[in-house]
Amino acid sequence: MTYQPNFYDSHMHSPLCKHARGPLSAYAEQAEKKGLRGITFTCHSPMPAGWDAGLRMTLAQLPQYVEMVESARVEFAGRVEARLGMESDYFPGMEAWIDELHSRADFSYILGSVHALTKEYKAKYLEGSTRLEYEKSYFENLANAAETGLYDCLSHPDIVKIANPKQYDVADHLDTIKRSLDRIAATGIAMELNTSGLNKSYPEMNPGDVMLREMALRAIPVVIGSDSHDAHRVGADFEVALANMQNAGYERVSYFIDRKRYELAISEVYLAELQPRLV
Repeated sequence: MTYQPNFYDSHMHSPLCKHARGPLSAYAEQAEKKGLRGITFTCHSPMPAGWDAGLRMTLAQLPQYVEMVESARVEFAGRVEARLGMESDYFPGMEAWIDELHSRADFSYILGSVHALTKEYKAKYLEGSTRLEYEKSYFENLANAAETGLYDCLSHPDIVKIANPKQYDVADHLDTIKRSLDRIAATGIAMELNTSGLNKSYPEMNPGDVMLREMALRAIPVVIGSDSHDAHRVGADFEVALANMQNAGYERVSYFIDRKRYELAISEVYLAELQPRLV
């Protein structure tokens, strides 16, 4: 799939998170092959010492991460725009720590993530609760994250479904989702359509079509990200994501540069000869 040179992949990682592979230059090279205008690296944020430490960079590694992205930016200047972002965890009570973290570098884009599968989250919301209560807490915390004003976009906004993929049913939470989306829409924040969900234990994008339609009804802006942990996935399944957006009622798709949201008509993203596939 080839895109007009005006679009970004806005979610990808680096080896510093301990579960991604390959140099940042490989991600940029794949973006160039895809014809993308740019990519934003959004590696998992540092958290306080010991917090989910096996899946993120340490605070001491943050300068190294900034330098890695800067090197990619310089190397690919004039070919692919490589920008510095971060996937920054939200957890109630840690807002001041997260706010200070965001001031440590000149980030172009901040994704807010509620990672409901971490041991810390489960200790607070799963232990002593039912599965449905635990899943409900996730959607409520998405809205809490939006209301902090700390983030540009909320990532993979129904990722909790992979915790119990054989039991999860969006219908169980539709009222909670609608209330949470009402709160999110009021903040003006964007939400992500994450294509990596197609490869997870609940094989659909994050969010699925039901939640995406509810987002469209509330005119919540959408940013597309591949959540690449390997370079070959940069830009993966974007044509499906854009078609899903159109089917949900969207006409425009967003991306961020220097913490400012930009919009493109979905029809502008594809090369003209590919348009009939989306009509």
